[in-house]
Amino acid sequence: MPNNAEKPSQGKTPGISDVATLRQRARAHIEDGAVTASYPKDRDTIIELLNQALATELVCVLRYKRHYYATKGIRAKVAAAEFLEHAQDEQQHADEISQRIVQLGANPDLNPSTLASRSHAEYDESTDLAGMLKANLIAERVAIESYREMIAYVGERDPTTHRMLKGILAKEEEHAEDLADLLDQDKTT
Repeated sequence: MPNNAEKPSQGKTPGISDVATLRQRARAHIEDGAVTASYPKDRDTIIELLNQALATELVCVLRYKRHYYATKGIRAKVAAAEFLEHAQDEQQHADEISQRIVQLGANPDLNPSTLASRSHAEYDESTDLAGMLKANLIAERVAIESYREMIAYVGERDPTTHRMLKGILAKEEEHAEDLADLLDQDKTT
């Protein structure tokens, strides 16, 4: 390898800060963790949206768990297994959202006394399988709509949150398809 190998440019590139400026800004507000000056100015709004999503996910965990334990009969075993799997997925989403809120310099709102009022989805106490399937499918459809709106709002201004929300949306769409299939099966039996 030649001794005169090219070094990365330290010059001016439009839209790109020079190394010295990046280092100075990183040192200036070290207590802000991952949140830098280039972060969108509406960080508080994004955190509020994430806390609403967190409440939604936690209500979904509780609803799915209740339905998992409330299902009865041979026919319900497949649905019960699906409810448990979805509850675990929703808990994982809640954990991802909580971690992102912390990365943004805030605390996740886990207050149980306001959880239901902040959630986009509703809790459900159905005892029949068809009612459970419908309630969960409605909740997934609500989640799909709210995640799409959040993704559009956040856009590429916050690529980390954007990517996380898109991953969660994909899983919610998968859940909706699973529930629609189970609902169709329940109608034919």
